Amino acid sequence: MNIIFRRKLYDRMLSWKREKSGKTALLVEGARRVGKTTLVRQFAENEYESYLIIDFNQVSDRILHLFDDISNLNYLFLTLQTEFGVKLIERKSIIVFDEVQKCPKARQAIKYLVADGRYDYVETGSLISIRKNVKDITIPSEEERILLNPLDFEEFLWAIGQNALSDLLRQYYEQKVCLGAALRSVMRTTRLYILVGGMPQAVDCYLTTNNLADVDAVKRGIINLYIEDFNKIDSTGRLAMLYQNIPAQLNGNISRYMTGAVIGRTDEDKIAELLSELEQSRTVLLCHNCTNPMVGMQLCKDLKRYKMYCADTGLFVTMAFLDKEFTDNIIYNKLLSDKLETNLGYVYENLVAQMLHAQGNKLFYHTWQKDERHYYEIDFLLSRTNKLVPVEVKSSGYNTHSSIDAFCNKYCNSVSHAVMLYTKDFKRDSLVEMYPVCMTGFV
Repeated sequence: MNIIFRRKLYDRMLSWKREKSGKTALLVEGARRVGKTTLVRQFAENEYESYLIIDFNQVSDRILHLFDDISNLNYLFLTLQTEFGVKLIERKSIIVFDEVQKCPKARQAIKYLVADGRYDYVETGSLISIRKNVKDITIPSEEERILLNPLDFEEFLWAIGQNALSDLLRQYYEQKVCLGAALRSVMRTTRLYILVGGMPQAVDCYLTTNNLADVDAVKRGIINLYIEDFNKIDSTGRLAMLYQNIPAQLNGNISRYMTGAVIGRTDEDKIAELLSELEQSRTVLLCHNCTNPMVGMQLCKDLKRYKMYCADTGLFVTMAFLDKEFTDNIIYNKLLSDKLETNLGYVYENLVAQMLHAQGNKLFYHTWQKDERHYYEIDFLLSRTNKLVPVEVKSSGYNTHSSIDAFCNKYCNSVSHAVMLYTKDFKRDSLVEMYPVCMTGFV
């Protein structure tokens, strides 16, 4: 990757360094190709006098076996400095364990390395092998974990040079005024984010080539990498099938992910295991049905009724067109200009899920029976202090909201206000506030 992107997690890492002063290690986790190594290297270069990065994907057996016995830390540090040609300075240097899941004993050693106190330690880990490779070791309590997601919309705006736009959008949102003539340009940028996504390699490719077909090829490579990883973990292929069928399931406009339709009849315990592995991979976002929104949603989470989204909407768009050898630039151009003759509601729904998750929201939705054959559905249900905010997503300017109206009537004492996210400008209709989808991050 040629371009170093500004990431919000950098500030959290800075806070950790200042507040903890070596008393804990930091584990930066996330899906593969999300930019963990680049971020950590940038942090080490900028914030320390020297640093040492051990990439456990390609380190020698000699270094791996160093962690079999760490009773002599002086020998460990001397060997590492000699091997990597780096001079470590007490309390001014950092040691990075990159892809630490490849060396569980190094992760276990964190407890003693932190207690020693000479240096700071950051680990990176990707996919669920970080969990599968720790069953025989003691997880250090001195380890703090933070999650690196794909670039969110604001980080994407920074990457493409529109640094001020996010602050301006926030002002429009807080003042509840229309974007007016600026809406068209802002929505085009939002659709560009949908197409490119937030995987750093894809964003870098777009900035370098300005060619969406090249970007699509990069995204296909990432998707294939994920599928290979899933097949290594689950040789039956079911894990990969669950991932690949996310667009089809959302496009079906059904109230939950139909696992049986994808992998056939499967034992419930096995389904729970597969879902846990998918969620831990950080490549997907699970949104659970909340059965009783009048109380804490986490307490009323239906583990058997859920929707599944891609953690990156750019990858989602490419997955939706995997039936072709490549996604023709015509498709991308029509999506960018909002002229593709397809119901893109499921694409915008995935986008909103990603944007809400990036702001730290737990994802829940709610359904209830309308009549014998129909159900009401709230796409997303957010908790704000002691109130609820129902959110509905539309892919057009269509501004009816019968489900939200019915929800507000049913739970009138619990609702703060209601939100509809769509492709048109701000509008207010009774309790419902309608915002262009680019403002999702402020809801």
